[in-house]
Amino acid sequence: MEVKRRTARLLVTRLGSVSEQTRSEALAELRLMTKNDAESRPIIAEAGAIPYLEETLYSSSHDSQDNAAAILLNISISSRTALMSTRGLLDAISHVLRHHATNSSPFAVQSSAATLHSLLVDDSYRPVIGAKRDIVYSLIEIIKRPNSPPRSVKDALKALFGIALFPLNRETLIGLGAVAALFSLVLKDGRVGIVEDATAVIAQIAGCAESEREFWKVSGVKVLVDLLDVGTGSSERVKENAVGALLNLVSCGGGGVVKQVKEMGPGAVEGIRDVVENGTAKGKSKGIALLKVVEGGAKEWDFAMNTRELPSVEF
Repeated sequence: MEVKRRTARLLVTRLGSVSEQTRSEALAELRLMTKNDAESRPIIAEAGAIPYLEETLYSSSHDSQDNAAAILLNISISSRTALMSTRGLLDAISHVLRHHATNSSPFAVQSSAATLHSLLVDDSYRPVIGAKRDIVYSLIEIIKRPNSPPRSVKDALKALFGIALFPLNRETLIGLGAVAALFSLVLKDGRVGIVEDATAVIAQIAGCAESEREFWKVSGVKVLVDLLDVGTGSSERVKENAVGALLNLVSCGGGGVVKQVKEMGPGAVEGIRDVVENGTAKGKSKGIALLKVVEGGAKEWDFAMNTRELPSVEF
């Protein structure tokens, strides 16, 4: 362990070198260490690497930016506190995300979004990161951009999911245009896993009072019910996310959602029943709750409104 500490201190010292080649070599070695040796991650953080890595995220060198972003991602797995206590780290990550279409390398964008997702595992950081509107805006812009690499979109969606887990962040997401961007992905993006991830975020955002109006603007209830139709070929995960979103809309919105579902005919109920019969334990539970509201009328809707127990959705 002492050897690892000495090696970490030496490499971190080299990060402050005036020689670009020396800095680049140190970054490459630190990246390998943090990738292959989990024990080295907190050691490297304790050696003072994070401020240097943060600064390197602003580098015009894609190789250096890539290495720094990868190291931070690896460190975030075991040293979240060290990252979040470093002043300016979120601003540096925001810089990478904000320039996703211009100066930032795609890999650095992906690693930075994945780092946010890793940090958001700790629920105490969700309000902090969610309050950084520039980060939230940039993540939404990544999923909106048609030419964003699939990996960038998936990592951005995972970060948005973590942000949406904190209820007070959902209004911010809606205000910055997340609903339209997410439903656009569902309707237009056929890449593997994208629809699953997008509907998971949609289900979380549905759990706030402002969601019903925004969903109405994009015919969100119709889209969600269509996803439940066996003819669409949606995966079980997508169907369960759709049920979770509808149930959250009912719990936080109003009877208008129930009315829309009923107006879509027996196919809507059949889709919910399919989740009840073939879904996971959580999916079945959500499906049963939604069926009670849809088939039970006003009484069951009043019960849902009074209990306000929003179903969780796993990413």
